Amino acid sequence: MTIDSTNGKMLLKPLAAFLLLLLPLLVFAQNGTPAPKPATADQFAGSYKGTAKDPGGAIALTLEIKSENGKISGRLIAPKSEQAFTSSDLADGKLTAKFGSGDTAGTLVLRLRDNKLVGDWKAGAQTRPVEFERVPVNPAVAEVKKATAPAPADLLSGDWDAAADAQGQAVPFTLSLKVEGEKVTGTSVSQLGDSTISSGSWKEGKLAVVLDSANGQVALVGTMVDGKLVGDFDYNGQLQGKWVATKKKP
Repeated sequence: MTIDSTNGKMLLKPLAAFLLLLLPLLVFAQNGTPAPKPATADQFAGSYKGTAKDPGGAIALTLEIKSENGKISGRLIAPKSEQAFTSSDLADGKLTAKFGSGDTAGTLVLRLRDNKLVGDWKAGAQTRPVEFERVPVNPAVAEVKKATAPAPADLLSGDWDAAADAQGQAVPFTLSLKVEGEKVTGTSVSQLGDSTISSGSWKEGKLAVVLDSANGQVALVGTMVDGKLVGDFDYNGQLQGKWVATKKKP
């Protein structure tokens, strides 16, 4: 059987036009639907309640995450500890937050899934699966807290009577703090001598200072709880514990 060349050319023209129309559909089918965009810092922000799976049973946890200009800060609250983030990184929709120091150091690695945070809590050689569920925010309560919150300088600046728990022994000291914006300066006096704050900050309700003295450095981190400063200290990387301070009356 033979095909007339003229008729063959006439048949090829509509076939070519049909293939051109079909090409975009084929490309779309190969590429599939666009990949979802990774979660942003603002999407992670919020208050969460959750648990960590442990051989001895579930551990109840509270997680607070804040986002400001794309930077993430926060804290992890466990039954016997409260740790502020010391650093955080958000890459490919995965949040990695470090907190604590020395024996209390840990890392959270989390992803956002259906309004929940899931991932791992790593502390030392132990890794625990964790899952957090977002706590709904009452807009009216949030506005009241925002309106009544005192300025950081009014809240923190001044003299404080403090004590550090050094392996069960209370070590008293005093803190004199001055806040200008987010910068904190001041001094401290204890049985170890006088110390000066070489670096300090007060951001989003969290205090972080480093005290320099002839005997070494002491790092303090803390938050305001019921009018008191409470948190953790690290002395030269050799001794860690809790501290609490009460503001002196004028």
